[in-house]
Amino acid sequence: MKKLSFLLVFSLLLFTACKKDSVDATSTQTLQSSINDMTSSLSTIKQIKFNEALYILKTFGVEADGDVAELKALGHLINGKKVPEILAMADQVAQKNGIEWASTAPPSLGEMNIFGDEKAQESDPNDVKASSLSIITTPTGDNGNGATAIQIVPKLVDNAGNPVSFTGAGLETILEVFSNGVKLSTAKNLMIDNNFKGFNLKFSSIPAGKVVDNKIDITVSVKTTTKTFKMSKIGLDVNPSALKVPAPPKVDSTTAPQEPTAVDPNSPVNQTNPSTDPNTTTPTTPKQPAADPKATVTKFLNNVSSQNLKAAFDASNNPSWGSYESFSNPTSGFGSVKNVSVKNITTNATNTNSSSVNATYDVTDKNGKTTSLKVTFGLKNVNGDWKISSYKINP
Repeated sequence: MKKLSFLLVFSLLLFTACKKDSVDATSTQTLQSSINDMTSSLSTIKQIKFNEALYILKTFGVEADGDVAELKALGHLINGKKVPEILAMADQVAQKNGIEWASTAPPSLGEMNIFGDEKAQESDPNDVKASSLSIITTPTGDNGNGATAIQIVPKLVDNAGNPVSFTGAGLETILEVFSNGVKLSTAKNLMIDNNFKGFNLKFSSIPAGKVVDNKIDITVSVKTTTKTFKMSKIGLDVNPSALKVPAPPKVDSTTAPQEPTAVDPNSPVNQTNPSTDPNTTTPTTPKQPAADPKATVTKFLNNVSSQNLKAAFDASNNPSWGSYESFSNPTSGFGSVKNVSVKNITTNATNTNSSSVNATYDVTDKNGKTTSLKVTFGLKNVNGDWKISSYKINP
């Protein structure tokens, strides 16, 4: 009898010792098994919050398409992590995405199951009975120059168009933004009830070069247990001056022109009678440029202003500008310029091989935004022609 009791106790200890306290994402089976082990050691409330945390991470913490891919990505994310670490990660993801959820708050998302059991239960808060989805859009953030964002609020409604009442849900809500059929961005959130605040779409997050006719289209989808509701709004106006515009061309500060050095008249290399040693090679004197370096910079800016970018590029020999395609790029290069208004151009320093020219001018991009610039152009002598070799924007 004592031997039997000992065996039972030993078996119980062995079973307890085999239970995992951290995630094993070797496979889907080990992932589910390890999560079940971790969950079984928690109180009922902690179990619910742990499942909510896993749902938050699976839905918003990884980038993947489809439940299987999301589950695999989640496994990579939390592999080796314990319960407190997973709860902390979910808190960070919720805060980053503006989701009203915290691991220390009471349960709020109903019964979450990341392994795909979405059958409606008798008390399933995600089984919201609605007829369709409506979207309310409101321009926001007007600072005197027009709106800087759009507040997008989706609501589940009944047959009469009235918002349905529900609470404690965790409905995955996705916003997709398009222009001329091209997807520009995607955002996710959780709709807990019909007081959902929606999405604040900032125009500064939308690339100006990808918006056609200053209009965007949006599609919002809300996923309940039994149905996914979807609605679109077409042709929403955006404020072109608030869109994301490309930064000025990359400054090559490492190749800023050197100030011409003074010539020592007593230096042996400047004597009027060079060495007559037949083994001595006399350096070839660079061809003196005929034009004023200011004229090269003026011509360059005029060509950029008129969008004669090939001529502007041909007037340069600047490695930091890369190829002509990079130089003329309509979003990150000089192709985004609509007009250049020159205020002042002065030569800073010049010798036979190099020159430095300062220019002050206003640049207006194709969205109408004007920026004042003070630029130092470095030029070098290339076969008797001045070529722009560096470009530095000054404070």
